[in-house]
Amino acid sequence: MSFVKYLRRESLLQLAGKSYLSRNYMLQTCRSLIIQTASTEFVKLNRLSGSDSGIIEVNLDRPVAKNAINNEMLKSLLNTFESIHQDSSARVVMIKSLVPGVFCAGADLKERRTMSPSEVHTYVNSLRYVFSFIEVLSIPTIAAIEGVALGGGLEMALACDLRICGENAVFGLPETGLAIIPGAGGTQRLSRLVGRSVSKELIFTGRKIDAREAATKGLVNLCVTAGEAHEKAIEMAQQINEKGPLAIKMAKKAINEGIETNIGSGLGVEEMCYQQLLYTQDRLEGLAAFAEKRKPLYTGK
Repeated sequence: MSFVKYLRRESLLQLAGKSYLSRNYMLQTCRSLIIQTASTEFVKLNRLSGSDSGIIEVNLDRPVAKNAINNEMLKSLLNTFESIHQDSSARVVMIKSLVPGVFCAGADLKERRTMSPSEVHTYVNSLRYVFSFIEVLSIPTIAAIEGVALGGGLEMALACDLRICGENAVFGLPETGLAIIPGAGGTQRLSRLVGRSVSKELIFTGRKIDAREAATKGLVNLCVTAGEAHEKAIEMAQQINEKGPLAIKMAKKAINEGIETNIGSGLGVEEMCYQQLLYTQDRLEGLAAFAEKRKPLYTGK
């Protein structure tokens, strides 16, 4: 399924009623990216093997700019996640950096200075679009964060399901200091994660926070010793990878869609997701493995 068709089915359904993401606008933005060929130099894909088969690492690697996202890197991110979406064997995705001391410094402001207002508009819309795609992937996504995650870098992490950071991590949305606002989902996802008041404080002041404060505020799931975020993310990905893949997808769907509505409608979403698992081979395998006191062998069927 193409990225365009995917967003038609998923993002537009999940974001229905939110005027800032109209159908025609989103599809136009998507096409403007897809028709161009992107280099994979700045984004490297690593599919793990053996018992870790199904775990995919997305490695950010633009050391000259602290992984700042320019147009070329943005196109690479889009192509990378479209590839993952089309991979039926993918079960967990982890985003991390190959650049020491930095996760992602945000947008490339040097490139930004060369853009016209209309070009900036297209870029920010495209960035928002890619992060929305990460958010609605059917499989879990984990951000393993070491060092700085600022601006668009934090917005990318916010689009993931889970965030694990090292003690050296620094987070912030400094956009108001540049007389703009976080435009790739930051005002929306941060508020939903840490609450309206904390989100306003961090965005209004542009204040950077360290890893411990991020954990206290609920911005990250886990804070570990510096340098061990990747290891901990792998451990969590392995735990997820052992579970029934269809169940994981349905759990994510039930949580993401249910939280956007009232409890009654949310319970209806949960029921629908549960029903889709009743006639799967994996459900029978889980019961058989429990009765036989062995590890289940799930196939995603």
